[in-house]
Amino acid sequence: MPEKSDPDKSGERIAKVIARAGLASRREAEAWIAAGRVSVNGSVISSPALNVSPRDQIVVDGSPLPGRARTRLFRYYKPRGLVTTHADPQGRPTIFRALPKRLPRVISVGRLDINSEGLLLLTNDGGLARMLELPATSWLRRYRVRALGRVTQEALDRLRGGVAVAGIHYGAIEATLDREQGANIWLTVGIREGKNREVRKVLEHLGLKVNRLIRVSYGPLELGELDDGEVEEVPTEDLRAALGPKLAARAHADFDSPLESETTAASPRHSGARPKGREPGIQKGRTQLSSLDSGPPLRGSRNDRKKHSRRDRRGGPRPKYPRPKE
Repeated sequence: MPEKSDPDKSGERIAKVIARAGLASRREAEAWIAAGRVSVNGSVISSPALNVSPRDQIVVDGSPLPGRARTRLFRYYKPRGLVTTHADPQGRPTIFRALPKRLPRVISVGRLDINSEGLLLLTNDGGLARMLELPATSWLRRYRVRALGRVTQEALDRLRGGVAVAGIHYGAIEATLDREQGANIWLTVGIREGKNREVRKVLEHLGLKVNRLIRVSYGPLELGELDDGEVEEVPTEDLRAALGPKLAARAHADFDSPLESETTAASPRHSGARPKGREPGIQKGRTQLSSLDSGPPLRGSRNDRKKHSRRDRRGGPRPKYPRPKE
């Protein structure tokens, strides 16, 4: 008879171990367990209330749980029209069906809704994803926003004290009126909580209708010159610098284990039909880090990628990541 794991023994919760392996978020792992997709030491389990140790044999969907690989993080330009989920009940295209086939198994750090675009972080480490999503991490998420309507800078400044909309309280929001463009305006908005559709709801509360929303930075990590659908890995040393020792320790990030192979078959979250046209690449080189959160940017060679003109829907130049006012 297979040996069952003792729920009272020391170790880590099974869902946390699955998340650390980069297969899913902790919440998704719990759903997999409830669906009978996970077994421990030969026995299917139905509850995530189980601690496991490195000696336990964990199998997910018939395949042994892969050993932990080095913590990796990728910057991805999420295009509009894709949902940030592994499977959509409405059959809409998802980011995980559009990612390069050679990308390792990854999960997203938070989400961008279907009509939003820009920087989305992807990682193979569920513990890192969870830590970066928490408001307590205090990483500023900055957006360029085009909205229909007019607003004063004075009204935007009042958002620094927080605002309640439809019974939901939103924390301090940094918002700057950048320019007018016909009937629209361009804003730079910074938030730290990342509640569901926070930017859209707060600006709607001010009488504005958002018609374009581009996330340009997440903490010290910037969108930079990525074009729609492109992916660029954050080098390990840049990731270590961006996190700092405290956040790296809280996330239990592993910078010493070997890299998993990028030539293995695509996992279910990468399989399926792909968009026509060129396949977005995994770019190499140094990663630009924003001076807003972590000191001077780190820059390096980008000779291995083409420069792309960035244009908005009206044909004018698309604003790049925001520059703070002096």
